[in-house]
Amino acid sequence: MPELVALDLDGGRPFIDALVQVWGRGDAVCVLDRRLPPPAAAELVSTLRPGSVIDAGGERKLTGGTGVEVGDALVVATSGSLGTRRAAVLTHQAVAASARATSRAAGVDPVAHTWLCCLPLAHIGGLSVVTRSILTATPVVVLPSFDASVVETMGRRGEATHVSLVPTALGRLDPSVFTRIVLGGAAPPVRLPSNVMTTYGLTETGSGVVYDGLPLEGVEVAFGAGGADGGAAGEILLRCPMQLRAYRDGSDPTVPGPDGRGGWLATGDAGRLDAAGRLVVDGRLAEVVVTGAEKVWPASVEAVLGAHPKVAEVAVWKRPDPEWGERVVAWVVPVDAGDPPTLGELAGLAGDHLARWAAPKEVVIVDALPRTASGKVRRTTLA
Repeated sequence: MPELVALDLDGGRPFIDALVQVWGRGDAVCVLDRRLPPPAAAELVSTLRPGSVIDAGGERKLTGGTGVEVGDALVVATSGSLGTRRAAVLTHQAVAASARATSRAAGVDPVAHTWLCCLPLAHIGGLSVVTRSILTATPVVVLPSFDASVVETMGRRGEATHVSLVPTALGRLDPSVFTRIVLGGAAPPVRLPSNVMTTYGLTETGSGVVYDGLPLEGVEVAFGAGGADGGAAGEILLRCPMQLRAYRDGSDPTVPGPDGRGGWLATGDAGRLDAAGRLVVDGRLAEVVVTGAEKVWPASVEAVLGAHPKVAEVAVWKRPDPEWGERVVAWVVPVDAGDPPTLGELAGLAGDHLARWAAPKEVVIVDALPRTASGKVRRTTLA
């Protein structure tokens, strides 16, 4: 039976060489997050259950590991943004399908272009940059971590043409230095440069499968409970050759779809199609705020409030309200702690762009927002 091998290495050539070596002998790879403190690292290993680990000292066996199936390529832990961490098993066939489709969508020419990987390799957003580069024979530079000045300098010098970023990272550099930026991991800002492509996908789909609102080749999109007619949000369902085979615990994540056939991945996200037929992602179904019987999607409010000049970062969530049931609350990291935005300023801005019930009724000024290891805001920990 093939083995699952954990890579405990910094980004760089040794990481790529180790991945290729493990694949070459028929085993699968998972990546340990080297930023985690010991208790969290132990929990991650328990979720992944590798049989051995490769680090700077070589390869050694681990106790408690379990094998994988023939054809499995990657086991990747989900971010656990809602508090539950699982591990998705992706086959070589799925990883190859993702590499082909994403490279085509991003206009990658293996002869002329070079990928830059600066996102955490323990998460699919970073790891997929490396795997698509390997499978399409496209040059790639892997950095040990994100450093805005280093990333921008590499783009400016032409050492890399394509990069995958999250919105927080995008806001820290000059995007014009790259030919193409693939943006995912969280809701994008309202205004984007023309060389930025937004993506939607999950760990379970091996990276983004919807680019700028349009499904990649072979990707089907449907909607579950609630429907998408008339602009009403429904759960986004995906079916594609890139999706996981199973979770590490052996469970099948797929459900029957509106076409009466199985194989659909229930994302837990609410969405709809706009007038142009592009997918609009409203947010996590579990994160909707219901205020006075009206639904408010935090991501849409964050997109508006984030444009305020006094706002460095913002997260929208809820608190109990005796009159409305729940009230919309904005947690704000100000640009200047001595001059934070007022409730009136932010409520007025939201009221100008959204329904009046979506405007925050309270603002909480904080030094930082709680985030997962992959950078997603943990809204449910806000209080």
